[in-house]
Amino acid sequence: MTERTGLSLADAVREATAVLAAAGVPSPRADAELLAEHLLGVGLGRLRALMLGDTPAPDGYGELIAERAQRIPLQHITGVAHFRYLELAVGPGVFIPRPETESVVQLVIDWLGDRKRLQGLARPKVVDLGTGSGAIAGSIAHEVPGAEVHAVEYSEFAHAWAAKNLASLGVHLIRGDLRDALPEHNGTFDVVVSNPPYIPAEAVPNEPEVALHDPPEALYGGGADGMELPTAAAASAARLLVPGGYFVMEHAEVQAGWIASMLERSGLWTGVATHRDLNGRDRATSTVLADPAA
Repeated sequence: MTERTGLSLADAVREATAVLAAAGVPSPRADAELLAEHLLGVGLGRLRALMLGDTPAPDGYGELIAERAQRIPLQHITGVAHFRYLELAVGPGVFIPRPETESVVQLVIDWLGDRKRLQGLARPKVVDLGTGSGAIAGSIAHEVPGAEVHAVEYSEFAHAWAAKNLASLGVHLIRGDLRDALPEHNGTFDVVVSNPPYIPAEAVPNEPEVALHDPPEALYGGGADGMELPTAAAASAARLLVPGGYFVMEHAEVQAGWIASMLERSGLWTGVATHRDLNGRDRATSTVLADPAA
């Protein structure tokens, strides 16, 4: 989109929407507004009010629209991803958190709320395996007062983003492999949560924003079926949890049945349940570590 001087904000957003739509951007109007809001530093409501008048388009707006038209992720352009109540710093080298994952956080919060009510669990201990930007761990730390939250991330680049996002939230972040991390904490966590890489090796994502900009190590789960890391996350959860502790993991919709069967066959878990995301898809599975003494 070529920068045109003298263009009103409303006309610029209208033209930007058409440019983004022609480029195949899934939400052209929303992205056009969000980029204008980013430059102006106003809320969305204020932006729309300004569009009713003769406010000029902000300098540099056309350049940002041109970047987005090249399918560079919106969050890489603004440097920010919104997740539940957090504003996360993101950029190249870290997986951009998705709205669907917010429901995984809610499962953890609901489970902890029940345990506090029923058992008086005042200071739960939680770990997020493969934290990426820190979205899950940060949200739990922010929304569950008193929780002791740990997070593990293998990628050097993602770990740096997580460190920035979690610094003020009291999360204990380490750089490590979810397959063998935190052995000194074996059998001490009340909750293990994970959104591990799970895409099969040959399943290249259709969206350019994902295929070209999300780091491969955050996408592909290992093996032809993508299940190596999800299976490893389940094994680590069994190692890290206290008996009766809660494990919840995000996965692809088509993997729900396989994961539920894998957990049930192991004999380590009880109460395996599949959960739907905001779009009604089977995108998370939860279970409780069986107590061998029971």
